[in-house]
Amino acid sequence: MIRNLDTALIRTFVTVADRASMTAAANALNLTQGAVSQQIKRLEDVLGCSLFERDRRGLRLTRAGERLFGKGKRLLSLNDEIWAEMAGSAVAGRVRLGVPYDLVGTLLAPVLKAYAEAHPQVEISLVCASSPELAAALAAGTIDLAIIEERAGPTAGECLLVDRLVWVGARGGSARLKRPLPVSMVADTCAFRPSVLAALGAHGLDWRTVFENGNIDATTATVRSDLAVTTWLASTVPADLEILSLDTNLPALPNFSINLFLPKHAVGPAAQAFATHIRQGLARYRQAA
Repeated sequence: MIRNLDTALIRTFVTVADRASMTAAANALNLTQGAVSQQIKRLEDVLGCSLFERDRRGLRLTRAGERLFGKGKRLLSLNDEIWAEMAGSAVAGRVRLGVPYDLVGTLLAPVLKAYAEAHPQVEISLVCASSPELAAALAAGTIDLAIIEERAGPTAGECLLVDRLVWVGARGGSARLKRPLPVSMVADTCAFRPSVLAALGAHGLDWRTVFENGNIDATTATVRSDLAVTTWLASTVPADLEILSLDTNLPALPNFSINLFLPKHAVGPAAQAFATHIRQGLARYRQAA
């Protein structure tokens, strides 16, 4: 039996979850607090589970609520996109997207091209930085959405893809065999850095820094020149470099997820459409892989 979700109830749920407050959600939705409470109760009755629980800091999502939250935001985004398209209102405006250095020219390049072609009236601004810096920028409101790399596991964002973190070196190079191990990292704020250093420490492997200043092109040059090894997501490794096997006495590294983060405040149509393109683009990548 096919059952349909009431998007009005989902919108109320997402608004309450974003603000962690029935009162704040009521103000944002121009409803009374009682009406918001009733709508949440109706949604819980329909789904047969509790979505919120209270603690000292206010409302907190239950596990069921956490599962619904990301999917609910995607449902609302698609709903709003359909309305905009069917009503004939072209997406326009400006979108400020935060992207890690290693993803902008690899996984996200075709997604950016497809979005620009589909919405030529949207002005796209890219902000490239490390994942921690992008999280801070999103919280400060200086970007509209962010792609953030995090160690695979629970996340406050929406997981788009999980990939292997791998050691990378020059093909047939010898830097991988040197001790202390010469390592080139993009910056001290790199999302991979804590996991890489922890793995090296646990493995008892001496290492030294060859280069780190935030420039991924220069990091790539040190690896191509066989001056050092580095770590990247497997899907972003250039074809002329080599993913190193662990039989060279390099430690295993954890998987990382590529997560989409939207701001706590309202998301405009241009940013919503961009989020949809990113989801669809990485979904196609997963299928091709």
